[in-house]
Amino acid sequence: MDHANTPKSASESRRDFMKATTSAAAIAGMGLAGRAHAEGKDVINVGLVGCGGRGTGAAFNSLQADPATKIVAMADVFEDRMDSSLKRLQKKWGDRIAVSDDSKHLGFDSYKKVVDAGCDYVIFATPPYFRPEHIAYAVEKGINIFSEKPVAVDPVGARSVMNSGEVAKQKGLSFVAGTQRRHQKEYLDVYGKVQDGSIGKVLAARCYWMMNQLWFRKRDPKWNDMEWMIRDWVNWAWLSGDHIVEQHVHNLDVCNWYLSKDGTVINPVKAVGMGGRARRVTGDQYDFFAVDYTYPGDVHVASYCRQINGCARNVGEEVVGEKGMARREGIVGPNPFSTRTKRGQKNTNPYDQEHIDLIDSIRNNKGLNEAHNVATSTLTAIMGRQAAYTGLEVTWEDMMSSDLKLGPEKIDWDVKLPTTGVPVPGKA
Repeated sequence: MDHANTPKSASESRRDFMKATTSAAAIAGMGLAGRAHAEGKDVINVGLVGCGGRGTGAAFNSLQADPATKIVAMADVFEDRMDSSLKRLQKKWGDRIAVSDDSKHLGFDSYKKVVDAGCDYVIFATPPYFRPEHIAYAVEKGINIFSEKPVAVDPVGARSVMNSGEVAKQKGLSFVAGTQRRHQKEYLDVYGKVQDGSIGKVLAARCYWMMNQLWFRKRDPKWNDMEWMIRDWVNWAWLSGDHIVEQHVHNLDVCNWYLSKDGTVINPVKAVGMGGRARRVTGDQYDFFAVDYTYPGDVHVASYCRQINGCARNVGEEVVGEKGMARREGIVGPNPFSTRTKRGQKNTNPYDQEHIDLIDSIRNNKGLNEAHNVATSTLTAIMGRQAAYTGLEVTWEDMMSSDLKLGPEKIDWDVKLPTTGVPVPGKA
């Protein structure tokens, strides 16, 4: 995987990302190929790229979603992670894990071998930096996709996924993202109420992901820069996008979704924000962000996210209208509605439901395609991050023309990487 054409380093791009312009590269491979369709097919063969906790979890979800799914190929850059994942899967699922030594692949290019195996769909769950390239290759080869969120860490990557999504649509491929709230019954029910006018005209929204610090890995003296950063990826902006992108994208996605009309994808017009770092142990990311997004019609969305232990917790979204307020639990106002389940009722786990919906789309050639939604929400989060990092007002046009590309010029184990330095507003 050669990244020698990466235009700039992260630090250079942060300083001048709003001055630069570029057009997203067109994606080749328009012909139908691979395993786009599986009508009448009993077994659904699934490949896994990225064998960490979320990748293994997504594999579990795919196996729980349909009794005919099998995991047939795996890829990762670390053999210990792949072996651990495989053991967990085999212990639970037995012969539904049809992964042999020949279908285990190591290295930065190993994703290609899983895609080329001709699976019915591939799960992409590596650190998000790698996602645009992996998605583009799968679409080129005509393979259906389940992609964990976010789908990029920078504007160039987000626009690449938008383009890949358009090509996937033309090929009739299915593309489902790990923004599971869009598959969760409570959120779907409340979305329907917002769309039918139960809260009236939307005036504003608020969203929160304020929880404890995530895991981190202190550096082993045997690790070089690349190995340490990838093993500690949730703490490095070039790999994760920072937590506003990697985690808070869930809440921003709900706001984009609920503020939309009749399924039309919507995005903010501009953003201003702030953030800082106080207690993080490793990496170069912020501990907290607060962003004011302005949407069409001068609708404002207040976005808050924090990863600090010992603080007040809150995860959720609230959409305020002229006649009430919507949240996952229901509608408050003159048209009340509750999503509380009745005694004995149990809703499907949304992490399973997204795979159920994907498999249904593949089997019945429905072409379910969430690429543009998740790419737009990812870019919304990137927009807020850049507003906080720089201290500047950032517009959607800035994001759609920026050549900001995080990460090193080339992905290689021996690359020297900056392991210190945090963005400073006014200087970043």
